[in-house]
Amino acid sequence: MTTDKIKVAAIQMTSTDDLGQNLATAERLTREAASDAARLVVLPECFAFLGPEAGKLDIAESLPEGGPILSRFVQLARELEVELVLGGFWERGRTSSKVKNACVHLDTKGEVRAVYRKIHLFDVHLPDGTVLEESDTVEPGHETVVTDTCFGKLGLSVCYDVRFPELYRELVSAGAIALTIPAAFTLSTGKDHWHVLLRARAIESQCYVIAAAQTGHHFGTRHSYGHTLICDPWGTIVSECGEGPGYALAAIDQAVVDRARTSLPSLRHRRL
Repeated sequence: MTTDKIKVAAIQMTSTDDLGQNLATAERLTREAASDAARLVVLPECFAFLGPEAGKLDIAESLPEGGPILSRFVQLARELEVELVLGGFWERGRTSSKVKNACVHLDTKGEVRAVYRKIHLFDVHLPDGTVLEESDTVEPGHETVVTDTCFGKLGLSVCYDVRFPELYRELVSAGAIALTIPAAFTLSTGKDHWHVLLRARAIESQCYVIAAAQTGHHFGTRHSYGHTLICDPWGTIVSECGEGPGYALAAIDQAVVDRARTSLPSLRHRRL
C-alpha cells in the first residue's frame, strides 16, 4: 500500500439508449480525467446503456472474457495507464432474460482485477409515479468485494447498495479505505437522500467515498439526480460536479484515513 496522495476521478454523464454515444462520452471524460492526473477513474452505473430494459440484454457481455465494450476500456486503461472502475457493467446472466449489474475493476494493464455484482436490487414504486423493478431483468449478486488499487483497498458497491450500511461494515472489515458507489440515482430520491447517504457511509466507515453518477434525462420519464462527488473520511465533500457531464477529482490520502480513525476511533469501539 502506498502512502502517497493518489488522485482519483468520478465521472458524471447522461447515458441513453445510444451505445456508441455513451461509450464515446465515457472515453472522452476518462481521457480528460487522466490528463488531470487521475490514476483511477470510476464510471457511473449504466454507463454503456440507460434505456428501455430490453436494450441491456442485447449488449450484455460475459465476464471476465468480455466483448467489444470491455475490450474498449481494457485498451483505454492500457493506453492511459490508469485503473478503471466500470461502475455498472451489463454482464450476461444465467438465462437470456436476465443480466447482472457488475462493477468491474481494471488495472493499468487492462486486467480484470475484481468483479462485484450488485446485491441489493431497486424494486420501488415512488411517490412521483416512478416504478422501477430491477429484479425483473437483473440477477442479484451475493458476495462482497474489496480490491487492491494504486492507493490501497477499495470496497465495491453499486447505487441502491448505499442504503444498506451493513454492506459497508463488511468492506471496512476487509480493509477498505475507500468505497466506490457508482449510481443512477433517481431525481426524486436523489434530491432528498443522495448527499445524506453518501456522507453517512463515509463518516461511519471512516473511508473516502467515490460516487460517480448519472445526471439528466435518459428516456421516457427516467431522470437521474447527478451530483457526482467525492467525500473524505470525515464526511466532508471535497469535490462535486455541477450540471451536465464532467468529473469530480480529489486525492486519496492514507494519512487522512489514519487521522480520522485515530481521532475518533469508532471502528475500534464496535461491539456487534
